[in-house]
Amino acid sequence: MTTTTAPEPVRALPFLRGAGLVVRLELAQRVRGVSSFVLLGLFFLLVGAVTGLLVVASGVLSGSGAQVGGWIYSVLVYFVLLLGSLVTPALSGAAINGERDAGTLASMQVTLLTTPQLVLGKLASAWLVALAFLVSTLPFLLVAVLVGGVSAVSALVSVLVLAVQLGVVAAIGVGLSGILDRPLMSVVTTYLVVAALSVGSLIAFGLLTTVTVSETRTVFVDGAGNPDPECGSAYESTVPRADRYWGLLALNPFVVLADAVPPQLDRNGQPADLFGGIALGVRQLQVPPDLLVEIDCSGTSQPDSSGPADLFAETVPSWFVGLTLQLALAVGLVLGAIRRTATPAARLPKGRRVA
Repeated sequence: MTTTTAPEPVRALPFLRGAGLVVRLELAQRVRGVSSFVLLGLFFLLVGAVTGLLVVASGVLSGSGAQVGGWIYSVLVYFVLLLGSLVTPALSGAAINGERDAGTLASMQVTLLTTPQLVLGKLASAWLVALAFLVSTLPFLLVAVLVGGVSAVSALVSVLVLAVQLGVVAAIGVGLSGILDRPLMSVVTTYLVVAALSVGSLIAFGLLTTVTVSETRTVFVDGAGNPDPECGSAYESTVPRADRYWGLLALNPFVVLADAVPPQLDRNGQPADLFGGIALGVRQLQVPPDLLVEIDCSGTSQPDSSGPADLFAETVPSWFVGLTLQLALAVGLVLGAIRRTATPAARLPKGRRVA
């Protein structure tokens, strides 16, 4: 009498090993083509050209580097973020549905790879390619640092936050590529989401601030704090309530980058670069307006001596709020992609390939 033994259950690959395998396959496919290197070269040349223009236009060659170095560096970092926001959606927006349309996704789904390994591996590869573009600009960022006026901490933090922002965009693209069926639709939607964060947040903030106002009363008082009608008559006016909607600006990648960098202040206590200028403006929007304004006609009151340093210390770091919301959006889209890509699928939308 012969006995049969049940086959051993198939075990999935260890998580890091499986995800790493997907990353290697993805990078090998990207390196095989010439288009990636051409795009990388164009990226390098554009950043180099902007660096040269900034150096010449700012008069650094005449010895004013210490005064304008911070502005040159911050403008250059913002330009890199702008280019990265344009390139990364194209690298990640068709990571999953592009292979589904080509019929190559099924060959990976029938292996020992799990769906999270597949999706997160594609996310990691798209992020690494985006970081390659960032690395190509480091020589120019180093030139801006050597000009002067930029601390090592500011340079390090700005590059790290820039890398995280590219990762967020890559996660949005990969997530949408797993949720949406058509590669073109997912790429376009990724661009729209990035535009909504970068430009839409500004538009929404401006519109909501315009239509949300409060009444403020201005009175003229004497040295004892009593109304002084001889100095002026009290009047009422309206003031926009930007303090209620500053969180919309916190979603903006450019605001997150500016506020995350430690503020650089000059000898007068004012921002010494574009990062500090934008961060100071957003922090000021957090302060609610005074609904009762008293103007001292006696001239004995002391003016407010608080400056930008005090404002930074007393207000909420908007970069933390914005980055948290961005990561929540990215994680939600990636989880949605994992759910839509999982096999076997319980129900497929009409016209969608099985794999």
